[in-house]
Amino acid sequence: MAMPQPNDHFTYADALTWDEDDRIELIYGEPVMMAPPSTAHQDIVVDLTAQFRTYLRDKTCRVYSAPFGVRLFQQEGEHPEDVDTLVEPDLSIVCDENKLDEAGYRGAPALIVEVLSPSNQRHDRFVKFRLYQRAGVKEYWIVDPEAKHVQVYTLEEDGQYSSAIVYGAEDKLPVGVLEGLIIDLSWVFPKDR
Repeated sequence: MAMPQPNDHFTYADALTWDEDDRIELIYGEPVMMAPPSTAHQDIVVDLTAQFRTYLRDKTCRVYSAPFGVRLFQQEGEHPEDVDTLVEPDLSIVCDENKLDEAGYRGAPALIVEVLSPSNQRHDRFVKFRLYQRAGVKEYWIVDPEAKHVQVYTLEEDGQYSSAIVYGAEDKLPVGVLEGLIIDLSWVFPKDR
């Protein structure tokens, strides 16, 4: 299949026909190509996944790393051709098993983590920030491998994200949506990397 053109409006039904190796997100029907992640990016995702997975063993919430399709706004009964937003967060914490299916997740995960790359900073900081806020993602983390810190945004009662709380490479980061879990960022940003 030919690559989608920027001016076309696409749906999840179209995305199902694309090559699985192509990393493409849909933002309100517009395809957004994603560059392959760097080694440092992957190391961070693996280190975070390990800490989440260990904590979540025998619990109802689950952690998924990309590629994992999240259809943020898909409602019960909607068909793939009705859905025009599909994202692949670096990490998703999902707590409603009824929204899991073979294709990923329908609705807003409890927590999303995005790891910045040179090619995606604007997309993650602005486009996805607004998208996740609108969808009702309770907690959004932006991980900056260069600065070695994590910005944590929490959804307030008014539907807006709070100002970021920034955690550095030596900090312990409490996970708001998972009571009792504290992420050790020294494992995520080791001194030898």
